[in-house]
Amino acid sequence: MKKICIYFIAFIFICFILPAILTINQEKKEVMATISENSQKDNEEDTREETQENTNMKETNNEQIADITYNYTQYGTIKVLHTQTQEIEEMKLDEYLYGVVSAEMPADYEIEALKAQAVVARTYTIYQIMNSKGKHGEASICDNSTCCQAWISKEDRLARWEDSKKESNWNKIVNAVNQTAGQIITYNGAPIDAFFHSNSGGITETATNVWGGTNFPYLQSVETSGEDAYSQYASQVELTKDELLNKLKESYPNIQIDFNNNSDIQITEYTESKRVRTVKFGNIQIAGTKVRSIFGLKSTNFNITRNGDNFIFSVIGYGHGVGMSQTGADTLAKQGQKYEDIIKHYYTGVEISEINYV
Repeated sequence: MKKICIYFIAFIFICFILPAILTINQEKKEVMATISENSQKDNEEDTREETQENTNMKETNNEQIADITYNYTQYGTIKVLHTQTQEIEEMKLDEYLYGVVSAEMPADYEIEALKAQAVVARTYTIYQIMNSKGKHGEASICDNSTCCQAWISKEDRLARWEDSKKESNWNKIVNAVNQTAGQIITYNGAPIDAFFHSNSGGITETATNVWGGTNFPYLQSVETSGEDAYSQYASQVELTKDELLNKLKESYPNIQIDFNNNSDIQITEYTESKRVRTVKFGNIQIAGTKVRSIFGLKSTNFNITRNGDNFIFSVIGYGHGVGMSQTGADTLAKQGQKYEDIIKHYYTGVEISEINYV
């Protein structure tokens, strides 16, 4: 009888109690697994949020350098010709751009303007590599602004800044390049010839009015207000009539001017952007671009007035006026425009692409 009771109790345990215990344990495991999974997801979300916060910090804090790398494949390094020494130096593309941006645009400009300059400079460099092979022998590009782009070494750049601004200025330049790493401007999938200048005087010029030939569809005339707030906006050149005539004779030995006849010196034609296309000097018609070169004018947006025996060239803007205006870029950045918007304002119908996809 005792054995029967034991067997009965064992039967009840196996059939009813043990399954219940196992079920409870399984439910506990599933609950714990769910808690662990949710905790892991929360941690991952926290990590993503923290990463995003760090990224945002790098993008907005110019005191710290954004450590961003990009695989440039065939454009990873370039060869730069230093025109003064005729030496060729090989350097990483973005390291080269640190020197270009710091040479071409003031560090106290807005960060979005500096980013725009970085993308423009990178685009110009890639365009030269792809389309100007052999121009500088074995070098990809030179450091002469009248030929390619200005460039300055870090040491020389730092030496020209105030001690209190050296680190913050350099970090700001580096961030402008790093935070746009790999980006260039393209039109129909190809890098553009990204011209830029200092101050457009309020409106940019088309390329054909400066260099002739076929006009680039992405280099059209666009307006920007606010450039008159910069020192580059207005300038003057004053010459005596003898100085004026002698400078003209260097290029046109047979020129004759009757200074008693006011109509012997006059602007005869303007471009669509109100720059000077042609000037009459006595018996010769001279292109506005040539006049700018002869008299060292800062742009072809000028007028000519006479004060006794002196002639005054009053000039608006600085540079050839084609492509992005640097003071205009800074103006747009101060108005809250991002670098992508600035670029698309000055270059018509373009896209911002990555080098590896060109």
